[in-house]
Amino acid sequence: MSKVSYLKRYWQMYALLSLPLIYFFIFRYGPMYGVQIAFKDFNLFQGIGGSEWIGLDAFREVFNMREFYTSLRNTFMLNFLDLVVSFPAPIILAIMLYEIKSAWFKKISQTILYIPHFISWVIIGGIVYQLFGNQSGMINEVLQGLGLNPIPFLTEKGPWLVTYLFTGVWQSAGWGTILYLAALTGVNRELFEAAEVDGATRMKKIWYITLPSIKPTIVTLLILNLGKMVSIGFDRPYVIGNTAVREYSDVLSTFVYRIGLESGQYTLATVVGLFQAVVGLVFILGSNYISKKMTGNGII
Repeated sequence: MSKVSYLKRYWQMYALLSLPLIYFFIFRYGPMYGVQIAFKDFNLFQGIGGSEWIGLDAFREVFNMREFYTSLRNTFMLNFLDLVVSFPAPIILAIMLYEIKSAWFKKISQTILYIPHFISWVIIGGIVYQLFGNQSGMINEVLQGLGLNPIPFLTEKGPWLVTYLFTGVWQSAGWGTILYLAALTGVNRELFEAAEVDGATRMKKIWYITLPSIKPTIVTLLILNLGKMVSIGFDRPYVIGNTAVREYSDVLSTFVYRIGLESGQYTLATVVGLFQAVVGLVFILGSNYISKKMTGNGII
């Protein structure tokens, strides 16, 4: 079959593919025109084309800012801790749900676990302050009622970090289980039956059958998460963070917000954004290369 006749036969599929391609060109590749702001003394009234070129001067200014290195450190720290704490959570939940035999209990559990993903971080932030607030938080009121000292969940760095990580697990773990449950549906049940005949315990079946079956999915998601090590969402640290814990809560996204939108230094904000994109690309390519070398699995 020639290429022309193939295109004619399956033109509907190519027409459907054109929609996401158009989206990416407009909203992903189109904004790349603005990257040159990082190399210009951007003036809002003169526009990108009329602003003066300054070369790498903005990069030197950003790399000499103490706040930049603090936010970079916090971004790596919070993302790494999230990877350690939050990444295994959906795997464990998916295996637990997969092992449940009661269909109605499994459905109820899945619904309860999925709901937090659809709640806005603004609402979650309100819930966090209602639960963990120093004075009016429900947990501290219970502790004080029992004659115990309140815990500064949101005003001291250590407790705030634990609260931040716990909230992230609660919000994202349920949604992540969907991907692993989808992978587990493809596992051949005959493998479990054969292992049971051989006398394998439930833990051994999980270790030698379940986990290896979802290994490609785990590796793919791990690579994608490693690629995001230098980028972090704005809403979570901004909503849960405060000035008392800024030494930990100030990340690159909040740093860009402050110098870009609050201070109007668009050139410096673009420099940080470009830095995040380049380093993120290096991380994802590097982790993909290492994964291919060590496990034979990769996404590129």
